[in-house]
Amino acid sequence: MEEKVIRHLNWLYYGVMALTLVVLGVMYYLTSKGILGEPTDPMSGPGKMLQFAAIIVALIGIPIGLYFIKWQKPKTPEAYEGAAAYRILAVGLNMPLDIMVYFILGAYRPMMWLTAMAAIAWYFTKPTLGKMEAEMKPKDPNAEDY
Repeated sequence: MEEKVIRHLNWLYYGVMALTLVVLGVMYYLTSKGILGEPTDPMSGPGKMLQFAAIIVALIGIPIGLYFIKWQKPKTPEAYEGAAAYRILAVGLNMPLDIMVYFILGAYRPMMWLTAMAAIAWYFTKPTLGKMEAEMKPKDPNAEDY
């Protein structure tokens, strides 16, 4: 059962990466052909709002996504699958969002740094059998906590 859960989560994990690459390709194509139009000035009002929205989504989504399983404390593989899927989506969907903002703002470099931070956090959501066992193992009440 655990292997099946990990296999489903791996499909979702790599699906997020595929979505990110598709968004990257589409946005690059739209920008290079001029279909996207003129880039938004990063220092204009709409540009600042786009930056603000992307940063807030990253600041809220990444930490909550990474810590979600510790809050949930799943007891069954089915509950773990749902919590891990939420973690993958909450962290991973920041990458395509930040790539879109990067191209909308005319290749504004700080948005690519935000994408890189999301990619690093996304790497830590990789589902493995060992991680699943460690996160589902009940905490020993007699163990010392430092």
